Amino acid sequence: MLPDDPDAQARLFYLAMLGMAVTSGVFYSYRDRFGTAIQHAAIWVLIFLGAVLAYGFKDPLMSQLYPDRAQAIDERTVKLRRADDGHFYARLTVDGTPLRFMVDTGASNLVLSRQDARRIGIALEDLNFVVPTSTANGRVLGAGVTLDKVELAGFVDHDVRAMVNGGRMHTSLLGMAYLDRFGGFTVDGDLLLLSR
Repeated sequence: MLPDDPDAQARLFYLAMLGMAVTSGVFYSYRDRFGTAIQHAAIWVLIFLGAVLAYGFKDPLMSQLYPDRAQAIDERTVKLRRADDGHFYARLTVDGTPLRFMVDTGASNLVLSRQDARRIGIALEDLNFVVPTSTANGRVLGAGVTLDKVELAGFVDHDVRAMVNGGRMHTSLLGMAYLDRFGGFTVDGDLLLLSR
């Protein structure tokens, strides 16, 4: 059935003529190689179907490939997928620099490793490592800092208090001081949901 709008009819006619021209050109170029034409057509159909499937399953694919990338479910909730090692990781932008954090409900603060603190421009030599902190590896000294801007999947916080760990730490920690900024969090199988 043809659309009522004359502009839509004109576009439909143009697309039909263009399709016939392309089809005629393809048949002409493959006039003596029908088998090759079928092969090439099958390849293009598979490429098209692959692109459609990749687009349709974009979110699950991204969460599998990048489990530390938080995904906004709606304007109030983000989700994280459990990594292969059983932990949840989140990629936050801290003062303009993307950093990877391990979610640690046993940690009181947002804790930066020395490497991550350097990456966002904190001069370690200017810090006073005097705050005693208990960790899984024993007691270490930390230094308090204030982060200008912390962003997780569109949620932005300013003037966030954090600690720089004085000891050796491979991954920065996302502790309760930051998680409490959300109204709540729940673990549902391999998903961690944070809601505001």
